[in-house]
Formats: sequence, C-alpha cells, structure tokens
Amino acid sequence: MDLLNTLVDKGLRRELPTRDEALAVLATSDDDVLDVVAAAGKVRRHWFGRRVKLNYLVNLKSGLCPEDCSYCSQRLGSKAGILKYTWLKPDEASRAAAAGLAGGAKRVCLVASGRGPTERDVDRVSDTIKAIKDQNENVEVCACLGLLSDGQAERLREAGADAYNHNLNTSEGTYGEITTTHTYADRVDTVQKAHAAGLSACSGLIAGMGESDEDLVDVVYALRELDPDSVPVNFLIPFEGTPLAKEWNLTPQRCLRILAMVRFVCPDVEVRIAGGREVHLRTLQPLALNLANSIFLGDYLTSEGQAGKADLEMIADAGFEVENAGEVTLPEHRASVAGGCGSHADAGCGSHDSAGCGSQAESGCGSHADGGVCGSTAAVPAAAAAPAEARTDLVSVRRRGAGTDLAPNA
Repeated sequence: MDLLNTLVDKGLRRELPTRDEALAVLATSDDDVLDVVAAAGKVRRHWFGRRVKLNYLVNLKSGLCPEDCSYCSQRLGSKAGILKYTWLKPDEASRAAAAGLAGGAKRVCLVASGRGPTERDVDRVSDTIKAIKDQNENVEVCACLGLLSDGQAERLREAGADAYNHNLNTSEGTYGEITTTHTYADRVDTVQKAHAAGLSACSGLIAGMGESDEDLVDVVYALRELDPDSVPVNFLIPFEGTPLAKEWNLTPQRCLRILAMVRFVCPDVEVRIAGGREVHLRTLQPLALNLANSIFLGDYLTSEGQAGKADLEMIADAGFEVENAGEVTLPEHRASVAGGCGSHADAGCGSHDSAGCGSQAESGCGSHADGGVCGSTAAVPAAAAAPAEARTDLVSVRRRGAGTDLAPNA
C-alpha cells in the first residue's frame, strides 16, 4: 500500500504526515489492519527497538472531584461505585509505589483527583516524591495533579519530579461537549507550564467518546505541536454512573488503527497504551506492543487491569523485553535536550509551515466527510464500522492497592 510506505518513510525521518494521510490510517479496513500494524511497527522499532517501558499508577486521592469531565468516574455527580478517599500519606504512597517497582516499573505516576493542587497539596506531593526516591534511587516520578498555577511546576521539579502529566483528551472543537468546568486552553497552559519548568511533559488523549476521525487527528496534531515526551492513549472505560456509560464505539481493530496513527504522527515519542486496553483491545493487546513502547502495569486509578504477571508474560510472548531502569527511554536526539522536552527545530515538531501542521485551514485538507485523502495519495475507503458489543463484564472497579488494606496488582 503506497500510503503505508509513505508513512513509514516519513516516520523514519521524523517528518509529519499530512492530515489526510493520518485520516487515511483511521479509514483503512479491518482486512488491512495487520498491514497497518506492520508498517507502524517499523517506525516503533526504529526509534525504540523491542523495549517496553512499564509505568505504575498510584492514586493519591480518589473521587470527590469538583470537575464535570463526562468520561471520569471521579467526576462531580458520578454515581460510579469507586473507592473514595482523601490524600495518602507519603509512606503509604511509597509502599504502593514499591509494589509496582518490584514488578518491573521504572516510572511511578502520582495522580490526585481535583481541579488542581493547592500549595499545601504541592507540599504533600513533594514529601511523597522524596519518600519514593529515598527508597528507589533510579525511579522516574511523574505527577498528575490537574491544572497548575504559576510556580507549582517549578516546585515539583525542585522536589524531584521528573515529569508532569496533563492530557488534552479530545479536540479543541469538541472539548466543551465533554467538560464545562474548565477549558481546552486551560489544559494547554498546564502542559506549557510543565515544559517551561524543565519537567518532561506527558500529554495524551482518550478515544471512544463518540468523537470523529477528524477530532482524533486534531488532538494528535495538537499534541505533536505541544511536543510532549510521552503520549498516553486511553480508550474510554464506560463506567456505569457516568454520562458516557453507553459509549461502546471501539473495536480492537479500531484501537490498533488509532495507535498506529499516533505512532506515525509522533514517531519518536513514548507512546503509551493507557486505560482501557483490556476492555477494548482484549486478546489483541500483544499486537498493540508493535505500535506503543510503553504500558501501565497492573491496575489503573479506579478500575482494575489484567494481572501484572499476565502483563509481563504478554510482553515476553510477543517477543518484546521490559526496559530496565538503566536504559534511556527516548531516542538520543530527544533525551539529550534538557528535560527531554522543548521545541526541537530539527525534530519536525512545532509549527513549521513546511511540516504541513497547524490549523486545518492552513493544511487545506482533513475535512472530508468520507475520510478520504487529498493530494497524490489514493483515497482509502472507510471500513464499515460495526457497533462494539458492550463488555461491561470487563469494567471492574478497583478494590485493592492504594487506599485499601489489600495487596496491589503489580
């Protein structure tokens, strides 16, 4: 397929695909999904070999959030039967993190529900970072605390944080349909604050909320322009008790196409399969390792993942290896930049006119209702999208680990 050969060549050069090439990946048929995976896999292996980075989530404060994000089980008004607790103490969080690190994780992600941290919250998280790093010298720590105020990113960096996560989640054009208590611009501002403070920026998306192909391409192109070092790709977990509980729009093949598109647009960044992989990729999870070079080990914030032992077996059986603590995740040209971030002039990121990114009006394409392709690439017919079967049996509320007396899944 000429499209895939073109995308592989561009990925190996870190050149941004056109919007319509990205849309064409999403429009390929299920019959061609293995060809898509094989092509994107060449780009993934070129930049990351066969290594898989393991990350481990610790939910420092669960539920009780004043924001109304429709996808979230911790949102204001959520009727999901999740664990609810206030801040873990530093020693409790450190013990929770130790379980994931013992399972092979090299990064701990400290997450707290809420609009954003108070100054006291930053103190709490700083003490937690110190407690974790005192016990684990080489661990990476990423904080995810919501919208940041001026100076807070710098304080987290001084406390030893290596990265900060704040996802864009969906396109700017549809963001107001998902959340009303803050804006898309607020999220962009927080990612930029993390960058400016020298933290490695982590920002991604959620697929499966009823968005269009154009929305998916919009948010991934916006992420490319923000230039995070890692891009987590979440697949909506439709929790009962949330507004999006009935959104079962994903198939395993659709998830693979989304991951492939992200890899082609962001060839040299850490692409992480995040929440929802067990629910939507199901038995095709091992194929996704050919596209993403990073996963979460064990459970998520409020839902259970597959057994940590099964994660490790899956990686080995698929012919991949767990990245160890002494290995640098990012390619040399990214890792050598201070903090691993920045707007690399030679990396094909940012807003370079020649890269074909920027707004849809500038690129002149991407708005075709049929998902077709403009320019010299032949149009690819969209696959007939069958509604995904609702697999509520795969949505399991977390009842173990942080915030409980039960052993974690790691």
